[in-house]
Amino acid sequence: MPEFMADCQARLAFDLLGNTWNAVVIWSLRHGPRRPHELRRLIGGISGKVLNETLRRLESHGLVAHRRYREAPPRVEYELTPLGRTLLPPIEAFGAWAFEHADEVMAAREGEE
Repeated sequence: MPEFMADCQARLAFDLLGNTWNAVVIWSLRHGPRRPHELRRLIGGISGKVLNETLRRLESHGLVAHRRYREAPPRVEYELTPLGRTLLPPIEAFGAWAFEHADEVMAAREGEE
């Protein structure tokens, strides 16, 4: 029997964090609600289209919620849900690992070329 079946819980977690932008957007929301233009400024290198797709995906997983304000012009803010906040410690741990081992990984990659 395979250890990571297609529908197992660990696979779900790896898929969530394996997407290029999911963890970055979650981490960018750690200090509270943000408007889309604030997120783009914080993150850098993400298009508006990709940010929208990422926010929708995270919302469909119950990790992010949005709030629309009835103002002119309309204002929308995104924030982490309580479930989304539970991902902050694993993302922080993964980031710490990357900071500690990035040079080794880059050296190994350069050795392949």
